[in-house]
Amino acid sequence: MSIIYVVVLTYIKPLEEVDSQIPEHVEWLKKGYSDGVFLASGRRIPRNGGVILAKCDDIESLEARLSQDPFQKRNIAKAEIIPFEATMKTQLLETIF
Repeated sequence: MSIIYVVVLTYIKPLEEVDSQIPEHVEWLKKGYSDGVFLASGRRIPRNGGVILAKCDDIESLEARLSQDPFQKRNIAKAEIIPFEATMKTQLLETIF
């Protein structure tokens, strides 16, 4: 079974506060990529939050990782985790799943 997690971040503070934490947030994201957990990430359009695609063993470990995000630590964004099972996918993604 291939479970991927879509993490939807929604800003709950003004963009000035968001922008002040971007460098630390990016460093936190880089750690998630180097650990092999994050697959893709980026800003939502319009810019009211972000999205992270993640693959990990269980939702608890993802929740623990998210709790270390500067956006979470400073109550700048709320995170919604949406798990889904990839029952169909392009051949390009076979190795990821």
